[in-house]
Amino acid sequence: MKFGNYLKTAFLNRWNLLWFGAASVFALLTPIPDALLAVAAAVEITYLGLIGAHPKFQAYVDAQQAKLARAATTVSTQETLQRITQSLPKELLDRFLALKARCQNLQQIAEELKQTSHGDSSAPLEHFQIAGLDRLLWMHLRLLFTQFALYRFLKQTSQEQIKADISRFDDRLKKLGPAAADNQNDRVRKALEDNLQTSRDRLSNLQRAQDNYDMVKLEIDRLENKIQSLSEVAVNRQEPDFISGQVDQVANSMLETEKTMHDLSFVTGLNNVDEAPALLQGEIVRSAKSKVLDS
Repeated sequence: MKFGNYLKTAFLNRWNLLWFGAASVFALLTPIPDALLAVAAAVEITYLGLIGAHPKFQAYVDAQQAKLARAATTVSTQETLQRITQSLPKELLDRFLALKARCQNLQQIAEELKQTSHGDSSAPLEHFQIAGLDRLLWMHLRLLFTQFALYRFLKQTSQEQIKADISRFDDRLKKLGPAAADNQNDRVRKALEDNLQTSRDRLSNLQRAQDNYDMVKLEIDRLENKIQSLSEVAVNRQEPDFISGQVDQVANSMLETEKTMHDLSFVTGLNNVDEAPALLQGEIVRSAKSKVLDS
């Protein structure tokens, strides 16, 4: 943060404003207001310089700014969460809730193991490890939303129709024969060539969407398999500390999936939503609309 912002924060502190205002009023009521105002200003400048340069004050200001930024991000993330849960069809939301229940079961297993081993009723998964599960659930939910967005695009676009258009434009171009000096014929040729290229671009874009759709489905399966494997290992190993470590390991192994989410943000409009909401312990409100994916 710039030094000027520290000075501004120090000056706008209510106690400083109260002191400076009182000193100014007092100076104006005396026979020598100019001299006393100059003294008050000098004291104020000295105070601002000292407090603005103090490392602890700067750290406090930085922390407050960061807190405000996190609050704004949280609001944005909650709005995105609501948008996703209200848009997802029932079967995809059920799939997410099933994974969430699996994660909650994993947390319960770890807690029971710790109580048995140490007689400690506190939850074994620390805040940052719960945050790791939230991150995995948030990634899963966004992947489901991406899958749904790509699904809708694919359902609304007919590959057969595009291929038919390509064949039709190509046939008409062949019937025109070689290029000639005829202006009218040349304009028709250019229009057909442009339509042909546009249709080929649409077909290529459709194929990329299909490839992305298939890839997202695989990523969803991969994430669910990792959580399932983690649950099974937790039961077999009977070690709460091991469970905690595996949560972090699985979360870190999904970095490539995070990149996938960024690359496909143009499809979903999910930008700047990396910070995960509290999904593990939070409630998911279903939409009143009952949507079902077509087969």
